[in-house]
Amino acid sequence: MDLFDLSGKIALVTGCKRGIGFALAEALAEAGADIIGVSVNLELQNSEIEKKVTEIGQKFYAYQSDFSNRKSLYQFIEKVKKEHLVIDILVNNAGTILRKPAVEHPDEYWDTVMEVNLNAQFILSREIAKNMLHKGSGKIIFTASLLTFQGGINVPGYAASKGAIGQLTMALSNEWASKGIQVNAIAPGYIATDNTQALRDDSERSASILSRIPAGRWGKPEDFKGPIVFLASKASDYMSGTILTIDGGWMGR
Repeated sequence: MDLFDLSGKIALVTGCKRGIGFALAEALAEAGADIIGVSVNLELQNSEIEKKVTEIGQKFYAYQSDFSNRKSLYQFIEKVKKEHLVIDILVNNAGTILRKPAVEHPDEYWDTVMEVNLNAQFILSREIAKNMLHKGSGKIIFTASLLTFQGGINVPGYAASKGAIGQLTMALSNEWASKGIQVNAIAPGYIATDNTQALRDDSERSASILSRIPAGRWGKPEDFKGPIVFLASKASDYMSGTILTIDGGWMGR
């Protein structure tokens, strides 16, 4: 038996249009899963991720939803649950980041980040888990952050939301692990994506960050392909409530 084989499974991946989410969806398809993809501006036909997944030989189902809008989120949940009675794997990857020092951080920044990064993640997990609980199995994987453990600079809303994601991972695991659902998280380090463009463009900050990473480089979205397949597969059936850091050794310093 191949513990990492996801043949016959269907995975819902949020925030899959680019970056880490794209790599997560691609990896799950490579392991045999069909993919439900959702992003705020994901093309409903012929997106790059759809082309990649179908090229691999798996099915791809595209949806749009604005996770900062509660009505849009619930409309998506109603539609996706009606059209897909079974969802085996939920990857809560969608997220946003807004940068301003705390003393200048407006309510609008805080509210938007919390709605996308935390509230929508909980609501989606709760609603998708209902069917998982009924069938007695499922995998839920959150995208946490190094700022689940650290405070960051000029991103108070983001840090607070990702700290809460760590606690939510453990809280849901405590309730659902005995019912066949494993809930875990991946915590990316400093990865070369849109979210870190401002940091990489700042030569001083970029040099400071690189000097602390034992691996000596910024991470790549492809670095998450092995970990996501592990957490989505039978190989991790006795692992729950864990935050897996993928950070080039940052947290070990």
